[in-house]
Amino acid sequence: MLKFIKSLFRTDSPKQIINVETAPLPEEQLKALTKDAIQISPHHFLVGCAQSNGRQREHNEDTLFWINAIFSNGVNDIPFGLFIVADGMGGHQFGEVASSAAVKAMSELIMKKLYLPLFGAAQEMPSESLHEIVSSGIKAAQNAVITKAPGGGTTLTSALLLGEQVTIGHVGDSRLYYIFPDGRMDVMTNDHSLVKRLLDLGQINEEEAKNHPNKNVLYRALGQSEPFKPDIQTTPLPRPGYIMICSDGLWGSVSDDEIFRIITSNETPSVACSNLVDAANEAGGPDNISVILIKTI
Repeated sequence: MLKFIKSLFRTDSPKQIINVETAPLPEEQLKALTKDAIQISPHHFLVGCAQSNGRQREHNEDTLFWINAIFSNGVNDIPFGLFIVADGMGGHQFGEVASSAAVKAMSELIMKKLYLPLFGAAQEMPSESLHEIVSSGIKAAQNAVITKAPGGGTTLTSALLLGEQVTIGHVGDSRLYYIFPDGRMDVMTNDHSLVKRLLDLGQINEEEAKNHPNKNVLYRALGQSEPFKPDIQTTPLPRPGYIMICSDGLWGSVSDDEIFRIITSNETPSVACSNLVDAANEAGGPDNISVILIKTI
């Protein structure tokens, strides 16, 4: 344990690792997490979130979760963060329970496997890679939905931030964006929806997709009985920029241009999130709205 914690704060020049496909805990990868040339402190990592039932729903079936921390030894500051958005399906009785069960199961597993060991509250360090930890979290979420909300389902999109890297886990049609000051908005997730599949195959165009009668039909979601493989990837932390995770109640109602304008015209993520939710409601608020915004400087 002591050796692991010390290795997080090595001060020799690390070899940069762009993608982590294997276990993140060997010394070479731990060196890369520190990136001594970039000193990260709490004011370089700001988070906000907001939710709304929308204007056409009586109940909120979305669930969101976030926690962030800084590991510091007075020389290097290494950020940790876990951010999850889940959009429940199946009506109030099932959707709300499904999204809540999924988020609780995934967050509990990742906190036990990674967060507690990093803080020294667990006896053993994980041997799994970040990919494997996130995959285990999604599997736990799937089992929780099947057990606690039979007949229900949920999307789940997560970001596990450690050092200079983000590991994204995704099932469904909630989205994760990387947003940059130069105007770029990269959708880092793929919608697991029938309409997106038809769009990718060239069978419908963008305008037809917006008004398609089956635009809410998903071919992959937590709670389905068929086995599936979640989308998991590890990328460099977008800096400077933003990470935004949201349900389709936001991205389906507010244009990318308006999302970018709102985010960049507000100084704090909290205010930006509130204004994003307001914009979705002003556009009709047809669905529950959830958004988490992480600002990196």
